[in-house]
Amino acid sequence: MAKQTIEQIKKRLIDDTSIPEEKRSELITLLDKLEAEVASLENTHKEDAGSIAMFAASSAHEATRKVKNKKLLDLSIEGLKTSVQKFEDTHPKLVQVVNAISTTLSNLGI
Repeated sequence: MAKQTIEQIKKRLIDDTSIPEEKRSELITLLDKLEAEVASLENTHKEDAGSIAMFAASSAHEATRKVKNKKLLDLSIEGLKTSVQKFEDTHPKLVQVVNAISTTLSNLGI
C-alpha cells in the first residue's frame, strides 16, 4: 500500500507543470529514498509505514493545489513529521528524508 501511495505522489508531481523542474526532480529523488525507507519499515511497522505514506500524499496534495491553503499545508506537513518521530533513534535516515520532503513541500506552498 505504501509503495502504491508513493508512486501516485510521484506521478502527480511529474504531471504538475506548475512546479519548477528542479524542484520536481528533487522531490522525486526524495520520494525514491522515502519509498526505500518505508519498504524496510513496512516489514515491522506496517501501519506506521502506511501513515507515513498517507501523510506524504496529503502534504504533496496540499503543496501542489492550485488554490493553496496554508493552514492545511502546515497541518499535513506536521502530520508527516509526527508520523516518523518515534523512529528518530531506529531509522534516522527515514526521519532525515521526511524532514527534507517537508521542507521542500513547505517551500513550494505559499
